[in-house]
Amino acid sequence: MTRLLLGVTLERICKAVLLLCLLHFVIIMILYFDVYAQHLDFFSRFNTRNASRTHPFSNSSRPNGTVPSYGLAGGEAPSPSAKPSANQSATEKPLQPCQEMPPGLVGRLLIEFSSPMSMERVQRENPDVRQGGKYTPPDCLPRQKVAILIPFRHREHHLKYWLHYLHPILRRQKVAYGIYIINQFGEDTFNRAKLLNVGFLEALKDDEEYDCFIFSDVDLIPMDDRNLYRCYEQPRHFAVGMDKFGFRLPYAGYFGGVSGLSKSQFLKINGFPNEYWGWGGEDDDIFNRISLNGMKVSRPDIRIGRYRMIKHERDKHNEPNPQRFTKIQNTKMTMKRDGISSLQYRLVEVSRQPMYTNITVEIGRPPPRLARG
Repeated sequence: MTRLLLGVTLERICKAVLLLCLLHFVIIMILYFDVYAQHLDFFSRFNTRNASRTHPFSNSSRPNGTVPSYGLAGGEAPSPSAKPSANQSATEKPLQPCQEMPPGLVGRLLIEFSSPMSMERVQRENPDVRQGGKYTPPDCLPRQKVAILIPFRHREHHLKYWLHYLHPILRRQKVAYGIYIINQFGEDTFNRAKLLNVGFLEALKDDEEYDCFIFSDVDLIPMDDRNLYRCYEQPRHFAVGMDKFGFRLPYAGYFGGVSGLSKSQFLKINGFPNEYWGWGGEDDDIFNRISLNGMKVSRPDIRIGRYRMIKHERDKHNEPNPQRFTKIQNTKMTMKRDGISSLQYRLVEVSRQPMYTNITVEIGRPPPRLARG
């Protein structure tokens, strides 16, 4: 009797294990087809249109080059603003405005940082990018002119990967853009928001036609090229789901990582605060400025606004700012006096590299803290 019960129990355990294995297999297959569903219709499209040979950005050697897919765009429609500046001869056929959802987008991308990367490789892969990191679509008239600003210091390794991935993404998005690295001179405490204020002014000095500004950390790479780098009717937060946060928004008021404002939106909030020295707080202050000026933050769909972060140790002289929580609570009182209107800096050097424009600036140092008595 005991052996019979033992045999029945073992049989039930085996069945349970088999069911769990089957369930695990089904879940894996669902996730697999969710990521690679765009491959399923490739051959049907290939017979009717040989896109891989005719599309200017098709390159099977590119790590983020996969089969084009179409669909979910997320968010609201971009706000048309800038007038195209491309000159055309009288004999050429007039270019049409670029489509709001460009047809050559890939969708989800494979982002990895294990392969060696060099600036020479980035340059080889992007021959259409002009000196200074500038590009204009040759086959349509872009709706906006976008300046992409990156606060920077001692991140050359990260910059290579950022340029490697972002240049092809931006070209597929039919963006007229320029990339500006705002490099903080010296070794004093880092000030991300102040560097971005500098970038705003210096980019306009370089090209007064910029009407959209994207503010991006150098260690964040978008995982979907349908996350369109352009400005919208409301200030835009692009980095909705980072891998370090489990691809979720950490809190409702989060505005960090990658964001975008039109020229008029940026000026309406008096730019970014200049008084956040060290890590943290400036993004929440910017979110407060947007809300206090009657605007709302727009975001892409969470499935599209995913980002991978290049892992690294915290930078020297960028320790957490102990005053950030007090400053965030006082945004309403400080935003009119602290911002683009009060910005002071010294321009050290402007260097136009093949894949970007480097702007080195001296922005001072934090004021001494009062000793506690």
